[in-house]
Amino acid sequence: MNKKDLIEKLQDIEWEDFEVKEAKSEVPKSSWESVSAFTNTAGGWIIFGVRKIGKEYEIVGVQNVEKISNDFLVVLRSKTKFNKIIEVRPKKYKFNGKDVLAFYISAKHTREKPVYFDNPKNTFIRAGGCDQRATQEEIDHLYRQSSFEEKDKQLTDLTFDNLDKDTISQYRNFFLQVNPAHRYNSLTDNEFLEKLGVIKEGKVTFGGLLVFGKEDNLADLIPNHRIEYLEIAGTSYEDAPTKYNYRISSEKNLFLTFFDVYERIIKQIEIPFLVKQGIRDDDPPQLQAVREALVNLIIHTDYFSSSNPRIRIFSDRLEFYNPGALPKKIELILKEDFSLPRNPLIAKLFRFLRFSENIGSGFNKMINGWNYRYKIKPLIEGDFDYYKITFPTTKNYTITKTITNTISNTITKGEDKEKEVLDIIENNSYMSAEQIAKMVSLSTVGVRYHINNLKKKGRIKREGHGKGGSWKVLN
Repeated sequence: MNKKDLIEKLQDIEWEDFEVKEAKSEVPKSSWESVSAFTNTAGGWIIFGVRKIGKEYEIVGVQNVEKISNDFLVVLRSKTKFNKIIEVRPKKYKFNGKDVLAFYISAKHTREKPVYFDNPKNTFIRAGGCDQRATQEEIDHLYRQSSFEEKDKQLTDLTFDNLDKDTISQYRNFFLQVNPAHRYNSLTDNEFLEKLGVIKEGKVTFGGLLVFGKEDNLADLIPNHRIEYLEIAGTSYEDAPTKYNYRISSEKNLFLTFFDVYERIIKQIEIPFLVKQGIRDDDPPQLQAVREALVNLIIHTDYFSSSNPRIRIFSDRLEFYNPGALPKKIELILKEDFSLPRNPLIAKLFRFLRFSENIGSGFNKMINGWNYRYKIKPLIEGDFDYYKITFPTTKNYTITKTITNTISNTITKGEDKEKEVLDIIENNSYMSAEQIAKMVSLSTVGVRYHINNLKKKGRIKREGHGKGGSWKVLN
């Protein structure tokens, strides 16, 4: 039988992702890899008693159901092998006298990752429908994820004197306009920042440094804090006359960068003349949508990742790329009006100025606001270590995107994938093959195949050694 036939036999299972194991007489050792992968990614089913040969599935059955089920569940429900207790939902099926066991492995909350067995090196993630051993960088990312609620509140060794006074002044002017009667307006600058949580015990927090810091201090402590902004006069780099016709790669703090980027973005979208109650409406829903996306990028970015947050403006879309995963699946975020910013202090600082929603995720505002003007909903996609929001400006983009996704799922080699790999390297020269693989739906081996081709063609070369090295695009 094929995958569809197997799924039809197990109708009461919600098939998000699954892995089959023969498990005739004992629990397969590879089961632990699948458990780790599902808990660290989005959850899934492990099926015992099914053999996979190519794309076909054969029900072979489990010989000693009670023993195998108990052996498996005891390990998961204790901490003898895994570093966390694993939540599992078991089911049992019978087909032509053969027993099949199904176990749903729930994804762990961000705070509980990574989940591994025996030692941290046995941390696995789910990618491309299979289990993959996490790289050290990916494991570090999971650890940062688990504590991201506190990272921007951690203290640096810097003090008030290391902050940019002009930024503080500009921020306070906005604060006064939005909150004219607020008691904080009578405070000194130092007292004001202490009340906001920017300064604690005389020391500047990481979040405070990111929003108010001087360029030199930011470069020293958080060198990868830059938000890359590119305007490309085409639907891709290939059909554009130049690589880009405008770029911002700001070394400034986030508050100043916000205005630099926002002033460029508002020139890229349609803002028709509209009067409300005798006053021109300069803040229509589509503009609110992209402002929400920009603030969302700022408050959710992992500033300690090796990848930069990136905004690309193409002729048919606006893209907001964030090197940090969403805390939950987008479907749950929208359903629950869920909000858990990676950088809660930065979120508070921007929300005080009413630059974004005070409650909820803001995703509904992006979706509804963009759809109001363009009659197209934004596309939200991602993986465990990134997400991307795309605002199409033409319906042709959504059609092209659908076709491209269909082709990408079936092609593993060729010029299309090679171009995708090159695009990623051009935008972030420090990306590893493992990171690129997750972005282009290829295996790591497939990415290395294209990288080798690009090197042979003289398109790229490697500079430096090991993890400290980077790629250089030659032409």
